[in-house]
Amino acid sequence: MREKVVLIPKDDSVMQTSWNIQGELKQQDNYDSKCWLEVTCPTEEETNYLVDELGVPNYFVQDIQDIDERARIEHEEGWTLIILRIPYMKSATSRSPFITVPLGVAFRKDTFITICYHDTHMMSDFTHHHKRKNHRFIDAVDIVFHLFLSSCVWYLKKLKVIKLRIDKAKREFEAKEIDNKDLVALSRLQDSLIFFATSIQGNESLLTKLKFKLPIDALDAELIEDVTIELNQARVSADIYSNILETTLDIYASIISNNMNSVMKMLTSFSIIMMFPTLIASIYGMNLMNGMEQWTWGMPITLLLSVAITVTFWVYFKKKNWI
Repeated sequence: MREKVVLIPKDDSVMQTSWNIQGELKQQDNYDSKCWLEVTCPTEEETNYLVDELGVPNYFVQDIQDIDERARIEHEEGWTLIILRIPYMKSATSRSPFITVPLGVAFRKDTFITICYHDTHMMSDFTHHHKRKNHRFIDAVDIVFHLFLSSCVWYLKKLKVIKLRIDKAKREFEAKEIDNKDLVALSRLQDSLIFFATSIQGNESLLTKLKFKLPIDALDAELIEDVTIELNQARVSADIYSNILETTLDIYASIISNNMNSVMKMLTSFSIIMMFPTLIASIYGMNLMNGMEQWTWGMPITLLLSVAITVTFWVYFKKKNWI
């Protein structure tokens, strides 16, 4: 029988807050040994506490600070160390509005710690959800797989937000002319979908390894099946939205190119039409004898000839849909 743990999510004023899970999930004032220490955006002092007091390997804490750290599991000095990629929403003006960041999980015996250097709101939602459901965690492994499931839910949430943005952009494109700013905004969403797809694939590989490297009971096996289904759905959704967005960008790029070709064709047609009266004016404007210098109708005839040729080519180009 594996030992039970206590939840400790981060509080605004102190490094951690204890949650008693012996029955109903309740907040407790004092920190005790069997716990979950949830650390978000730790300060240097808090980081030193994790390394010096609790014995978390220093390299592991440093790896979590690297935003590009891959998902993995390893064992070191009695610790089981896991890095999970979770979704994170940046500001709307960022180069990529949605990215993924590493969530570190470290546990040994009756100590369970999660570390994240970005406030993703996933952890507060996680504890709130399980408190509302009056859920009782069995052990550290149970929490790990529930964190996996929660990350899948958040991936699907963010993917829905991306889909809504894509649909909104399509509607706006139908109502106005497409410009570079709109295409850049869509390309940023494309970057986000690539981040999501890559991280989800990494989490799937990690989940496969956890099946063989962690002690799993019947309840864990059922939870793993749920996580596998949700991960697969998130990956498929990310691929579908990425393909839709890529196709949309190609279509709009073709529209812009086609519009540019239409403009260039029209400008070329106007240049050809205006070339003939310019040619006539140039010929009769030369300082040479042409027989019309003393003729009263020379100027009117020249003008009429220019207008006639211009109108003729205008009608011809119009029938050809060149203008």
